[in-house]
Amino acid sequence: MTINCNGKLIDLSSPKVMGILNFTPDSFFDGGKYKTDVEILSHTEKMLSEGADFIDVGTYSSRPNATFVSEEEEINRMKSVMKVLSREFPNAIYSIDTFRSKVAKIALDNGGAIINDISAGNLDPEMMDVVAQHQASYIMMHTRGTPQTMQTLTNYDNLIHEILFYFSKKIAEARSKGINDLIIDVGFGFAKTIEQNFELMSKLELFRELGLPNLVGISRKAMIYKTLNINQKESLSGTITLNTIALLKGANILRVHDVKEARQSIKLIKQIKN
Repeated sequence: MTINCNGKLIDLSSPKVMGILNFTPDSFFDGGKYKTDVEILSHTEKMLSEGADFIDVGTYSSRPNATFVSEEEEINRMKSVMKVLSREFPNAIYSIDTFRSKVAKIALDNGGAIINDISAGNLDPEMMDVVAQHQASYIMMHTRGTPQTMQTLTNYDNLIHEILFYFSKKIAEARSKGINDLIIDVGFGFAKTIEQNFELMSKLELFRELGLPNLVGISRKAMIYKTLNINQKESLSGTITLNTIALLKGANILRVHDVKEARQSIKLIKQIKN
């Protein structure tokens, strides 16, 4: 199971780690932390040195009730951060966290290799065309609505069946556009209650039936710290626990704030399987 990233074939049969780089003032865990070129580069270097296979660059927070950011502002932020990253770490593989096709195009033209779209094209009908034109890899996530409305849209008759049906339609749409390298993300925390998040985790292996790599992003999310009655800064051990469960259920990519710990989990799980 491989994906093409700017000509590099990445084998996902061995789980990979995607480090999160948020260049935003309001991301739920590390918002506002990385404001200058030096801080951005320092954090990126740290994640790469700890074993990150991908760096996921976001310039618009997609957390619940996130502040709206104009397309122009997101483009300007993305241009700025990608210019710095591609200059200093030209061999890194960059995933771009955006649901806007114009932002995606700017990033792909400046070193990006993967588009990580929380809406799977629902918030911008031109997104899949841009991905196809660049022959980029495409992460399609499940959500409903927008970051501002998604937490009001959590009513499902059958959570698992509806998400599987959603992906079956999205996979067909992406294939019809000529997108070859697809990854799915069930969208923990997006248009889902805490209880629904745990139902998804308990049945995560069912999504392997789609025949595509599965990305899991639960790092320091509310399903962890609210369940444990702690704060986000104390949620690393809970993140490690759920990431380990996700790996045992077939996750191919862990999207995380804490790269070293995710890499350690992968190493231990691999040792057990061997």
